[in-house]
Parts: sequence; structure tokens; C-alpha cells
Amino acid sequence: MASLDRVKVLVLGDSGVGKSSLVHLLCQNQVLGNPSWTVGCSVDVRVHDYKEGTPEEKTYYIELWDVGGSVGSASSVKSTRAVFYNSVNGIIFVHDLTNKKSSQNLRRWSLEALNRDLVPTGVLVTNGDYDREQFADNQIPLLVIGTKLDQIHETKRHEVLTRTAFLAEDFNPEEINLDCTNPRYLAAGSSNAVKLSRFFDKCFPLRNICIPIIDSLLTSFYCPQLEGKCGMTQHTGHREEILFKRR
Repeated sequence: MASLDRVKVLVLGDSGVGKSSLVHLLCQNQVLGNPSWTVGCSVDVRVHDYKEGTPEEKTYYIELWDVGGSVGSASSVKSTRAVFYNSVNGIIFVHDLTNKKSSQNLRRWSLEALNRDLVPTGVLVTNGDYDREQFADNQIPLLVIGTKLDQIHETKRHEVLTRTAFLAEDFNPEEINLDCTNPRYLAAGSSNAVKLSRFFDKCFPLRNICIPIIDSLLTSFYCPQLEGKCGMTQHTGHREEILFKRR
């Protein structure tokens, strides 16, 4: 059997927004019964059919890198997360629809992941620090997912869903809003499933882009599953937990 191509997609957002539950739903098509905090990063794999139903159809792996969202000092943020932002083919930004700050903090996550020349501040980025022209040349496909939709009353949904309008202006990403405890939000043929498939299709042409890994930030171990240097690994079921130890 021929080996499949892989692409790397980051999943970024504040702690507690439901990134781990989302990744589990995307990869296992099941609700994560007992989610826990992610330390460092965890990786799960999804199989995707590129341009399904066309002569160009091709099956490949999507590695979803669920990066821990805890906020620390500038130095700790840079040293523990910067290494994950290399060789990226797509980014999913996740926010909690019931938590306004998590939506606002997507500015900080976009700065941290897309403009790595800047030192991450570890705090909410103000409008004065956020220059959309920095990202004018961004070629990385982006997807914004709002979680806990079930907890937003229908009369409040329009107001809540406009919180990420600044990202639409800057990056024009696809947007999905869902409840990670209900798989029907990603049911085959639904508008959300179409948006998700379209996003993953955009990631595939970038699979051969290679940015050198910053391995000076960690003690290197070889990880066969991820085919590269990824720090200390701990297997937990389908997921690959990645922990880091400073030199």
C-alpha cells in the first residue's frame, strides 16, 4: 500500500475553549467524554479526500496539532510554543462563543502564529499593536471555529457571532460555529462539513512547504509517528502527547 502524504494543521486558542474536544470530534467522529488540559501539544490524525469526486481526488493524512493555550510570560510562551509554528499548512483558530475574551484573543494568536518575528506578549493584543498589513502576504489557509454554540440563546447569536469580524476583514477565513458534544454539526453534506472539507483542500497544495524547525528550544527525540524531532512523547490512545524539556 502506498504511503499517504501528510499536512500539518495547527489548532490554536485559549485554554478551555474546547480545542481537544474539537480535535477528537474531527478525527474520531466521537464526542470526547472526559477532556483534560493539554500540556505542550497533542497530535491526532484525520484522513481526508482531496477534491473528492473529481479526477484529482487524492487521499492524505491531516495531522491536527492541538497546542496548549495557557498564557505565560513572553519568554515561556516563545520557548514552548514557537517550535510548533514551523512547516504549517493550515491553522484552525478556536474560540468559546460564551467567552468574549477568547474571541478577542484570536488577535494575539494570529500575531503569535503568523508573525513569528515578533516576540509574543502573552497578553491580549490591543488594536494599537495589531497591524493587519503584517499579514497581507499570508498564504496559510485559516479556519475560525466557535464552540459551545448550544449555550448561546438564539436571540443573542447574531451579536455573539460578529465578534470575529476583524478576522474576516484581515484574512477572510471560513467560519464554523458548533457544539463539540453534538456530531450532527459536522454531519456529511452539512454546510459546516462542506466548509471544513474546503479548508482542508486548501491546505493540501502547501504540503511540500518546509520551514526549518527551531530545535534549539528543546531536547530532541525521534518520534516515528510524526517523522521528525518533536520532544518527549507520551502515547495516550489515538493521541500523541508532546511535552518539552529545555536544554
